[in-house]
Amino acid sequence: MRLIENLEGVEKHYLELTEELSRPEVIQNRELYQKLSREQAELYPLAEEIKKYKKLLADMEEAEGLLASGDEDLKKLALEELDELKRERPDFEKNLTLMLIPKDRRDERNVILEIRAGTGGEEAALFASELFRMYSKYAEVKRWKVEVIDSSVTGLGGIKEIVASIQGKGAFSRLKFESGVHRVQRVPSTEASGRIHTSAATVAVLPEAEDVDLKVEEKDLRIDTFCAGGHGGQSVNTTYSAVRIVHIPTGVVVQCQDERSQLKNREKAMKVLRARIYEIEQEKLEQERARERKSQVGTGDRSQRIRTYNYPQNRVTDHRIGLTLYKLDRFLEGEMDEMIDSLIAYFQTEKLKEISALEGPSTDGHGA
Repeated sequence: MRLIENLEGVEKHYLELTEELSRPEVIQNRELYQKLSREQAELYPLAEEIKKYKKLLADMEEAEGLLASGDEDLKKLALEELDELKRERPDFEKNLTLMLIPKDRRDERNVILEIRAGTGGEEAALFASELFRMYSKYAEVKRWKVEVIDSSVTGLGGIKEIVASIQGKGAFSRLKFESGVHRVQRVPSTEASGRIHTSAATVAVLPEAEDVDLKVEEKDLRIDTFCAGGHGGQSVNTTYSAVRIVHIPTGVVVQCQDERSQLKNREKAMKVLRARIYEIEQEKLEQERARERKSQVGTGDRSQRIRTYNYPQNRVTDHRIGLTLYKLDRFLEGEMDEMIDSLIAYFQTEKLKEISALEGPSTDGHGA
């Protein structure tokens, strides 16, 4: 990886952004100013690290210059300093290389979480309920806010489907690798013979779309209102507070009946609608990029079985990274960081390999 050239490119771009943000016409354009400010803020940590790295290189050059002096004491001090700087350099370069991996601009977004029971009937619905509880517990640990937008429950307390908003700093960056098929192996409470059953639920993690990402035209929407329903189909209230929104161009349908206020239900439904349309657009881009590269690692294909929860062995296994933890009970209580950290590290490494392969070997004859 041509580290020095890449660092110089980043530094140049950061200075250009700083200059752009001082221009009166940019300051007056609120949307453009917000976009450039966000980009500059994202680059700031890297720009600061580059400054430190350049100082390290300058200090190394200075120490090497002192080695040529005739003063033996000075040469000894310079050699000690040079040895220390050489030990620090690989860590700096490793950190900078990781920071140079293109950042997912959606990482700081809030999340729309969708969980649906899959194969397994009532047992799958109960498992879907436990998955939602697990993510709610994890959100609690991270001090994120969870808000149910819509849900469909079963008589035994399971969940056929639930849609919720998770709001908090870095929510998408931590949860984005959770999308996929989650499988459970256990003895259902309804099983008299004690046989282990396998059921499944699907999880979708969507980044909440922002106004600058997506414009949804009012003319493209069909909005219906109806009485909110409860268990068994009875009406929860007699006002038409529940909202169903259809996005005509894509056929996406969203409904919300969690609030008593029609306005609040509409706001929540629009959040989900925007997130789903945004994801459709992102998937189109991903498919175009996928044609240009052989590896499909990290696309988050939800058709894949990504994780198995085995209750008899108190085991949770993520099949993408081959990691098994024998603490399923604690995992379900929201202690998910070990798994999530491992997933993030794995996909960062894969991305780095991909970038290195595209760039090819350095042709300057020297390391970075």
